[in-house]
Amino acid sequence: MAIKLAVLQGNDQIITDIKELSDDGKPVGYLLKNPHKIVIDQPFLVEKLDDEKSIQVTLTPWILLTTDTEIIVPGNQVVTIVEPIDSVKEMYLDKINGSESISTDE
Repeated sequence: MAIKLAVLQGNDQIITDIKELSDDGKPVGYLLKNPHKIVIDQPFLVEKLDDEKSIQVTLTPWILLTTDTEIIVPGNQVVTIVEPIDSVKEMYLDKINGSESISTDE
C-alpha cells in the first residue's frame, strides 16, 4: 500500500493508504485505508516573499459516520491517483499516527 491522493467521480480529493484490487489481473477497485477528504480552506494560492506558494487545507475523515478504517471503492469511481505534495502527506501521516496512538490507548 502507498499514500496517494485519489480524485473521485464527485470531485472529492481523498488522501489515503491505497491498494489496487484486481481480478484475474484486471484492476476492479481500490482498498482505501484511513481515507481523509482534503478540504481547501483557501481556494487560491498565496505567494510568499521567498517565492513559495501556499494553500490552506483541512483533512477530515472521508465518511464521517462510520468506524470502518478500510473502505473498498469500485475502480470506475476513481478518476485519477497522484502523488500528494509533501506537506499534505506529512499532515495526513501526523493525523493518522496521532489517531492510531489515541485509539490503541483505549
